[in-house]
Amino acid sequence: MRIAIVGESLIDFTATGPLAFQGHEGGGPSNCAVAAARLGQATGYISQLSRDLFGERLYAYLGAKGVDLRFVLRSDAPSTLAFVERTPTSNHYAFYMQGTADTLWAPAQLPELPQSCRFLQFGSIALLQEPAASRIVDLVRAERGRRIVVFDPNARPTLVRDAQDYRARCQGWLALADLVKLSDEDAAYILPGLSADQAAAAVLALGPRAVVLTRGGQGATLYRAGQAPLAVQAPVVPVVDTIAAGDTFGAALMVALLEQGVESAGQLAPASAERSPEADASGAPPTLSDDAWRAVLRFAAMAAALNCTRAGASPPTRAELDMALARPE
Repeated sequence: MRIAIVGESLIDFTATGPLAFQGHEGGGPSNCAVAAARLGQATGYISQLSRDLFGERLYAYLGAKGVDLRFVLRSDAPSTLAFVERTPTSNHYAFYMQGTADTLWAPAQLPELPQSCRFLQFGSIALLQEPAASRIVDLVRAERGRRIVVFDPNARPTLVRDAQDYRARCQGWLALADLVKLSDEDAAYILPGLSADQAAAAVLALGPRAVVLTRGGQGATLYRAGQAPLAVQAPVVPVVDTIAAGDTFGAALMVALLEQGVESAGQLAPASAERSPEADASGAPPTLSDDAWRAVLRFAAMAAALNCTRAGASPPTRAELDMALARPE
């Protein structure tokens, strides 16, 4: 296991007409786990799934996609359900998650991740419900310094009861992370009134080494303290559905960083403007160069774009992504 992802798994019912819906396996963290596994990295999922018909479907789906389920607990509580209505620019959601299996994840003993695991991602709506929210934060705190902690807010304002309280709690979650991936919509909601550059600077001030801000069809920008922003454009593709595009981007980001040799938080950004990207005399691993970061961001942007070319959460296989990346720009 190289990547571990903790959080919800649910069934997305997407609108096909008036009161007509088609079900798809989904949930931000679950989508991310599937995407990382399909891109060739050993990926584990941490959550609790129901034994109802939806939970059985989710468990079978994740296993069939190659996700390691050793840390998945089972429960007689119902599955979380989400209903999704597409619009030309975004998706509107209605969630049914009170007392559901994933929101009740609260193991007495936290999972013991293998030493081979280098990335641990958390975030999304799992942080909105107790007792799962507190235990997820407990897990992140226990693993901090041992893994590269990634935070993806995946904010859903319609589920937030108290925006001011949510934003305050976000400050704490951001401070736990080494790498933050957030959309422009996340940034606008969590840090209202700030420009993209200002929002990224505010996040970096809390402690993360790097922030990647995604902007849908406009691409993504990397921010690091003391470094100029680094942007990549999104590939131009025929868009069928944007569901799970951000989840796929986040998964591909971790996969690409691993393939660049990133295994510790210190490699994400230079400790100071004077530090060389080469390993120093202490034997510290080299930090990632701008060219390497561009390759990482392009990899992630292409993966997200391919997901958008088909309905539902449908991240690309590694072969599909390699083929797309090999085409002339």
